[in-house]
Amino acid sequence: MTSEKLPKALLFDIGGVCVVSPFQAILDYETSKNIPPGWVNFSISRSAPNGYWHRLERGEILMDADFFAGFNRDLRNPKLWTEYYPKSKAKPSPPSSAEALAALNASGADSSVRKTPPVPEVDAEALFWEMMRLSRAPDPFMYPALKTLKASRRFLIAALSNTMIFPPSHPYTFPGTRGDLRNQFDVFVSSAHVGLRKPDPRIYERALRDMDEYEKGRGGAGISAEEVVFLDDIGENLKAARKAGMRTIKVILGRSQEAVTELERITGMLLLDDVEKAKL
Repeated sequence: MTSEKLPKALLFDIGGVCVVSPFQAILDYETSKNIPPGWVNFSISRSAPNGYWHRLERGEILMDADFFAGFNRDLRNPKLWTEYYPKSKAKPSPPSSAEALAALNASGADSSVRKTPPVPEVDAEALFWEMMRLSRAPDPFMYPALKTLKASRRFLIAALSNTMIFPPSHPYTFPGTRGDLRNQFDVFVSSAHVGLRKPDPRIYERALRDMDEYEKGRGGAGISAEEVVFLDDIGENLKAARKAGMRTIKVILGRSQEAVTELERITGMLLLDDVEKAKL
């Protein structure tokens, strides 16, 4: 058991932590379309704070045809592509000979055009729904650990997630397999319902306030930031949590077992069986 102070609260992101990461769907899509890996995440990130993805996660717009049209434009931004593409490739080697350089010049080709191809034609709507489909599945390591932690009743279990509100008639609006997941949390802070998204410092303040109120409501002394351990798969979200005073654990794509092992160290609980540990 570690000498580190035992936390009072465990605060979980959902996508990429408790359920399979939607980033896997992005990577698979980029690979299948021969798009440089990382382009979609780069374009989403760089369209902040007012890109269509971010506005949807703050609950400012509906998930409708206008959203998908706008999201499509965000993923086909020529300026961002011109910035990203050179970073995605190793610097080209110089011509091996004067003859090679002369041949390039003689072709009449514009070298900048040769270096930067057209913006990839991402089908934003198809990609979006594949991301949503994939992230319905619980993570095979973190989700059982979450249930064990909840059943122990030793910690306040909370969620802080950038979320989206599906249309009323869509099947994903109904809990389904997500219903059991939602029931694991004492406190659930959803970006689309509070109008803030990570890494905005105000949403961490909101989560702390909600956890503190819940803990006091059940007769406890309350919750302070240093008594919280936050798990997320995105670096800037973890950085903001640390700035708010929380301890953090990063969940790396495809390596959630490692994060569960860190949870074992922090909580002093057995969360992985011997077979799972052997895979590490």
